[in-house]
Formats: sequence, C-alpha cells, structure tokens
Amino acid sequence: MTPMPAETTGTPGVDVPDGRGRTGLHLTGRDLRRNPDVEVLDVELLSSSWYVLRRNVFTYRHRDGRVTTESRETYDRGNGATILLYDVSRRTVLLTRQFRFPAYVNGHPDGMLLETAAGLLDGDDPETAIRREAAEETGHTIGEVEHVFDAYMSPGSVTERLSFYAAPYSAESRTSAGGGVAQEGEDIEVVELPFEEALAAIESGEITDAKTIMLLQWAALRGPLNVARSSPR
Repeated sequence: MTPMPAETTGTPGVDVPDGRGRTGLHLTGRDLRRNPDVEVLDVELLSSSWYVLRRNVFTYRHRDGRVTTESRETYDRGNGATILLYDVSRRTVLLTRQFRFPAYVNGHPDGMLLETAAGLLDGDDPETAIRREAAEETGHTIGEVEHVFDAYMSPGSVTERLSFYAAPYSAESRTSAGGGVAQEGEDIEVVELPFEEALAAIESGEITDAKTIMLLQWAALRGPLNVARSSPR
C-alpha cells in the first residue's frame, strides 16, 4: 500500500511559502531601532493573498513621558513610481483612464479615474520601473526623466512610498499603442489633455487621484508648465 504524503503544516507566508513563494513575512519591522521612543513587540501576519497585511504591536513613549501599547495594521503592497508626461510647446499632458474598484465602492460615480501613469517597482529601481510603466500604459518610450519628489501616500495604514517623476513626450517618443498589459487585466485608455483643462478638472472633481493632482500642481507652480518658466525670454 502506497503511503499517503504527509500533510504540510504551517502558516503560508510565515514558515511555508505563500502563493507567491514568500516566507518570513511576519519578521518585517521586528528589528527596527531607529526611533528610541518606539519598541516593536509583535508582528502578526494577517494575509498574504497578494499584498501583505500585518498587525503590529509596539510601545510608544509620548512627549509627556507616558508609555502606551499600540496596535496598528499595515498594508504592504510594495513601493511604486508615477510620472507626468508633458509637451511644453503644445502645453499638453498625457494621462491614463482606467477602472479602480476601491474608488468605485467608495463613492466614485463609475470608478474610471484619470491618472498619471504609475505602477509598482516589482524589484526594479524607481526610474527603471517608471520607464517600463510609461511604455506599457501610454505607449511612449521616454528619454531623460526628472525626479520630482518622494511621498508616502497614506501613511496611517499603507506602507507604500511613491517616487514622482516628470518627462517630456512627443509624437516621436510614441513606440506602441499603450493600454497596459492585457494579461494582467489592464484596460487603459490614453488621454491627452491641454494643461489648463487638466488643472480645471481638479477643480471640477473630474480628477480626484492624489498622485495626479500633486504632479499637475507641481507642474503649474514649479515645473515645466509654469507660465513664467516656460515663457520665451
């Protein structure tokens, strides 16, 4: 009689591989010592279906000297990058429109958000990643890029740090139709807008995506589409 294989015991993502082959996901943050007022006591892995949800328990010394024990959940989807593509001579920007289910279930009329091209790093450095995402989503192979700033987008619960970039585009930089990667379920519309129309879309509520608003405001105040900067001398 052929013996039955032994059952695999353990917790996926902890001591046995999860669906993405990861283990040790409960260790992240346990060795942090950078803030002397914070001591991490425990990290519990709640989910690693795709991204990683953890419950973190730590002590925190307040400014008045009190020490309390706190519990916070963190959602780790990795870091990402985003880019504003612009044409100074025509004063246009290149955005994308795609369906975002989380926005749809939280009050957005149809879930179709106008955004700057963006994506997760997936093991690449931010500049390499954003060149990849710009090509996949907009169809443009960009040249020199400008790193604008980095920002934590929802630091109360999401670990993601987003790197912001800007770069010019033109008819010559278009190398494909864009639209995203169909095998990953992406269905992305490429949208070119006059810059002033894009700014007005923030006021009207048509553009509600935070990263897009930040880059458009940067372009208007300090970037290449600032009127004083882009005017001929």
